[in-house]
Order: sequence, then C-alpha cells, then structure tokens
Amino acid sequence: MQYDFTSIMDRRGRDALAVDGLGTGYAPPLPKDGVEPIPMWVADMNFPTVPTIVEAIVERAQHPAFGYFQPTEDYYNAIIQWQSKRNGVTGLKKEAIGYENGVLGGVVSALNVFCSKGDTVLLHSPTYIGFTGCLLNNGYHIVHSPLVQDEAGVWRMDFADMEKKLVQHKIHAAIFCSPHNPTGRVWERWEIEQAMALFQKHDVFVISDEIWSDIILAGYQHVPTQSVSEDARNRTVALYAPSKTFNLAGLVGSYHIIYNRWIRERVEKESSLCHYNDMNVLSMHALLGAYKPEGYAWLDELRQVLTGNVEFACAYIGEHFPGVQVSKPQGTYMLFLDCTQWCAAHDKTIEEVLKAGWDAGVMWQDGRMFHGPCHIRMNLALPLSRVQEAFARLQQSVFCG
Repeated sequence: MQYDFTSIMDRRGRDALAVDGLGTGYAPPLPKDGVEPIPMWVADMNFPTVPTIVEAIVERAQHPAFGYFQPTEDYYNAIIQWQSKRNGVTGLKKEAIGYENGVLGGVVSALNVFCSKGDTVLLHSPTYIGFTGCLLNNGYHIVHSPLVQDEAGVWRMDFADMEKKLVQHKIHAAIFCSPHNPTGRVWERWEIEQAMALFQKHDVFVISDEIWSDIILAGYQHVPTQSVSEDARNRTVALYAPSKTFNLAGLVGSYHIIYNRWIRERVEKESSLCHYNDMNVLSMHALLGAYKPEGYAWLDELRQVLTGNVEFACAYIGEHFPGVQVSKPQGTYMLFLDCTQWCAAHDKTIEEVLKAGWDAGVMWQDGRMFHGPCHIRMNLALPLSRVQEAFARLQQSVFCG
C-alpha cells in the first residue's frame, strides 16, 4: 500500500482521549499494572492521517497571522466535488452547504427549528450515546424504534413499529443514522425509500447523520438520504464531516447540506444564536488537505484495511468465542458484540466481561450506554497486528471458559 496502516503510533501525551483519557470520566479504567492498553473504545482511529492534511495545516501555519476569515470558494468546491465523486450527489451548490461545530451541534440546531421543547423525537435503537445526551440535555424526549435482526443476523428497521410510534406519540422529527452507529448497517436504497415514505406520510422532518458515510466496507455503497426522492431532498437536514473519515475530531468542523431554503435559513439562524458556531481556519485547511486526490486514494486504502480487520475479527469470534454474537458491520469500524448467550452459559455478568477485558488491556466500551443490554462496542481502526493481539488477549483472559 502507498500509505501507512501498519505502524503502531505512540499517542501517549499527544492529546489523545483514547489513551490519555483512560481511567477518567466515562472512559474505561486503566488495565492491570504492567499491561499495555490497546485503545478500542472511543471512535477515532489509530492510524496516521493522510499526509496532505498535515502539509495543508503546516503551510497555513507558516503564515504568521490568524485573524478573522471567511470560508473560501475552494472550501465549498472541495465539498461539492467530494460529494459528487464519493456519493454520486448531483446539483449540490454552495448555498446548500453550511458549517456546524460538530454533527451533534447541527442535530440540536435542526431540532430547535423543527420542535418545541418537550417534543418527542424518534430514534432507532441501539442508539449512539451522543444523540441521547444532546437530546436530553436540550429538553427533548426520545422514543426508540428497535432495530431487529433478520434470519441472517442483519439489522433491519421495523417499519410497522416506526409508524405505530410516529402516530402514537405524535412525532414530527426523527434522527436517522446512515450508516448506523453502533451496528454498522449500511442501508440499502429501498430501506431508505421506505423510511422516508413513512416520514412523508406523517409529516416528519428528518435529521440524517451521515458522518460515517465515507467509511463503507468492501461490497457496500452509501446512499445519501436526500437522494432517494424529491421529498426526501426537501425534508432532510444532512450532516457530514471529514473528522470521522480522516481522524480530525480534535480540529472540530462539520457541515450540513440543506436544500430546502425555508429550513436552511432557520437552521443557520438557530446555529448562529450562540455566537460560537464558527469555523477554525486550520479546520478549513485540514478539509482542503483531506479532499485532495491523495485523500481519495488514502480513503480507498483505509477501507481495504478496515474490511480486512472486520473479516479477521468476525471470523475469530465465530471460531473461538462460542456464544458471542456479532452482526458483521457493513460500514464504520465498530463491532457491537452481543454477549447474552455467552454470559448465560458461563454465569457471568456483562460487568465481569467488560472488566476482564479492561484488566487485559483491551480497552473496549460498555454497550449498555448505546442501549445494548448485554453488549460491548469495539473499535477496529488499528493496525491489524494490534487487533490480532487484542483478540489473543480476549481468548486467553476473557472468553476462555
């Protein structure tokens, strides 16, 4: 490969929550003394990003003035070209693109336009913890429509349940996660079409979190929510960012695509009210560095690496961890392990399983905060050698009964 996905980066003391945050807040506790932690919890990657990002930031930083600025035409053109080439988007113009200080900030701004405080919002479960936090913090109620697994173990939307709850709770706003976090589902076009038809039928506005849309594994294709119909194009606020794709969360910087002028102007007004929703100049140049031709090539290689990591992990689980269930993700780099059967067979609690992993230095994440009752969320965006080491530790110290 042209780019480096095998070197093990030492992130200690380098502003990395994944490593330096262990033992604090909601992070996993530190492992046993003398055990090297393998970061597999928070959703960032343990790969060096594409060099053109670093080059773009360094080049801009060499000019010794960092005053007020406006996004350049190059910024908007880079997004338009990226969406066209990666997602087949046509007709996207500058005016439909707007900056957001993170996807969750965009979610809240859109909800504040669509809803009154105390309104109920539909989400699928399992549910990304960020959605739970930002909705509850802003005075909204959540109704979950559980995803169900079909006979092949693939997570599916339950359209009958969705419609029942939209009507029962008089819901007029929904958050749609595509690809879905934490299950890793990449929705097929017909699934999005059916969901959007329901939302149209019941006059539900949609906020589509598509931050994972670039990280699609081999054999799958992202379908933008706004692309499935003219109505979907006009009732949806779509949220994107280079941060998940290129590991830029520490720079902050997301963007929305809103075609409907009525919605767009109100979301932009709502986002402006705090007077903090402003782009960082280095964040802009990071996006420009990411969306260069080298970024396209780097992402293609990343997808190959992640596909290989997922194939290894799922095969290893199937062979060595009987009773641990996992639906192979189609996108993202997260696994969502269901330990229900294993825990029952070995008279263990999920707390005991989690702790055994943490003690062994496998720093995975409690899935209960994502509404998985006996689940663990696990990040595979590491060099394959580290993933292999983590699973060897799990076989030796956790799933060894």
